[in-house]
Amino acid sequence: MSGNAEVVGALTVEVDGAEAGLRLDRWFKRHYPQVPHGLLEKWLRTGQVRLDGKRVSAGARVEAGQIVRVPPVPAPPPRQTAESRPVPPSQADVLALKRAVLYRDDDMIILDKPAGLAVQGGTGIAQHLDGMLDVLAAGGERPRLVHRLDKDTSGVLVLARTAASAAALGQAFRGHSVRKLYWALVVGEPPAAEGEIRAPLAKGGSAGSERVGVDAGTGLHAVTHYRVLERIGRRAAWLELEPETGRTHQLRVHCQVLGTPILGDGKYGGRAAFLNEAGIGRRLHLHARAIAVALPARAAIVVAAPLPTHMRETWAFLGLPVETERQTLERWWRTGQRQGGANRG
Repeated sequence: MSGNAEVVGALTVEVDGAEAGLRLDRWFKRHYPQVPHGLLEKWLRTGQVRLDGKRVSAGARVEAGQIVRVPPVPAPPPRQTAESRPVPPSQADVLALKRAVLYRDDDMIILDKPAGLAVQGGTGIAQHLDGMLDVLAAGGERPRLVHRLDKDTSGVLVLARTAASAAALGQAFRGHSVRKLYWALVVGEPPAAEGEIRAPLAKGGSAGSERVGVDAGTGLHAVTHYRVLERIGRRAAWLELEPETGRTHQLRVHCQVLGTPILGDGKYGGRAAFLNEAGIGRRLHLHARAIAVALPARAAIVVAAPLPTHMRETWAFLGLPVETERQTLERWWRTGQRQGGANRG
């Protein structure tokens, strides 16, 4: 194959005879592993990738001698160094993870994930939750992730304890039998006391610098319901957020769409996402406060997580009231029963 992974302009690459019959997406994965599948799909939709000058789908089969047009691709990630290799959990990490368990039964474990801990590995991530789950096996199967939280988002995270429960929980998340509640402190004043944000979202950028934005043409359906719990004048507000869909960075982007970026979210809010006041931290103020999981033939499991330290400190500085976890669950569950139970979100 001619060319290399770091290019300035588009390449035209001839398919080798040994690659005849490969799907185009697999051909790309073989030659350009740093290109995310979503980015390839976008290139195909917009005609930036072509096969013998024609628009094709990701499943098209390549033949020897055909010419693939390849747009400029991101540089491959750096080779793993000693600093980015997985680091085994320390005894303190093990103890902290065990203390983070909020709920456990035969099907699931629900954790209070700390802010700053990545859920899965990636470039430059030496420690992540997925690499520590053996600690929670307790003589049984290794727990499995069934959904995700951003690295800097704290709060409730569900793990499956068996392969069977992983399948059931995965279906529950996909089938909207899980209801999720988030708390956020946002900068600015929302336009109404409550409402709904509908803005389709699409991923862009390269691996390691992925960014989500509103895209009416190619974005995925995304809906978030919000309620203002407290206003701090016109400079900030405490929001309760319920996502109806579960897109990457959905709440962060939707709060920006609302005109009120989440405090500490410089990635999507820039300078407008910070309050330059002593006593208010600069970390992301987004917390997965509670979750309700409905599985067949059993009562719904409803669990809440306490605010992380940096958000408790901000709440105290601003004089915001802090509900107990039980108070949040009782209020939220009453609201949910009036609006259709765990089927929202």
